[in-house]
Amino acid sequence: MKDSIEFLRLADTFFDGVVQIDVNGLVVLWNKGAERITGYAARRVVGKPYNKPAIHLSEKGEELRDHSIPILATIKDGRPRESILSLRHHEGYSIQALVRTTPLKDDKGRLVGGIEIFTDNRAIIAAFQSTQRTEDTVLFDPLTGIGNRSHIESKIRYALGDYQHKIGRFGILFMDIDHFKDFNDTYGHLAGDKILRIAAQTLRHNLRLTDSCGRWGGEEFLALVLDVDTLGLQRVSEKIRMVIGQTKVEEDGTELNVTVSIGSTLARPDDTLQTLIERADHLMYKSKQGGRNRVTIGD
Repeated sequence: MKDSIEFLRLADTFFDGVVQIDVNGLVVLWNKGAERITGYAARRVVGKPYNKPAIHLSEKGEELRDHSIPILATIKDGRPRESILSLRHHEGYSIQALVRTTPLKDDKGRLVGGIEIFTDNRAIIAAFQSTQRTEDTVLFDPLTGIGNRSHIESKIRYALGDYQHKIGRFGILFMDIDHFKDFNDTYGHLAGDKILRIAAQTLRHNLRLTDSCGRWGGEEFLALVLDVDTLGLQRVSEKIRMVIGQTKVEEDGTELNVTVSIGSTLARPDDTLQTLIERADHLMYKSKQGGRNRVTIGD
């Protein structure tokens, strides 16, 4: 109880809106910033379902309900979110806001609720939109449609910074397409490009929304996996290896089977970007030497 009161006092010092809900979607906390931005007093909201009153609108102005509301989606799947939405003010007009959500877990790792922070600061919203446009045009690989080297490097740097401040352990996967030169030499570069795209998109769609991936160069890819231990990293790595191994590429009437070799490692407190990637790269080459189409884990 004392901790809750202290958190409320702290939240009330924020200019931005801060909302906390429990695992059932009931509002636990509604700070003064939330009152200012939405016009709804805390006494009208606390203790009620967060979708009543319905204040979240899509960018097209449509009401968002249930798990289309970011924080309700977060308490369902445990994933943080970040998006630009409109919020309906108590007086009826709508306000553009940058909304961020994060799950709340107890000491045993069980999901117990979520927090949503939203801001109506136009400069911050504009900067976020600019960053999104920049990432879309500069930080993504045009051939494969996933992040490029700069993109995945920046993601890993941020993760290292968080980890060194004791915010979540993470791991990386270094992945290389097996026999890629043979594909290019035998079937041509267009076939090679098709294989790169398929492998990249398979990687992307088999990671969690909280994870990231990027093309490191040539036929090499990196994935960043957050909040994992050795067993979790092993499971993710094996999943990626298997789903890519099930990929079939048709070329000139021939069915090509694509496999990958993966080196995976957890971050260490003294790691730099260079030491972390070099270790994963070394582990990947162990997979190559061991016969390819396999995962080698190190910590």
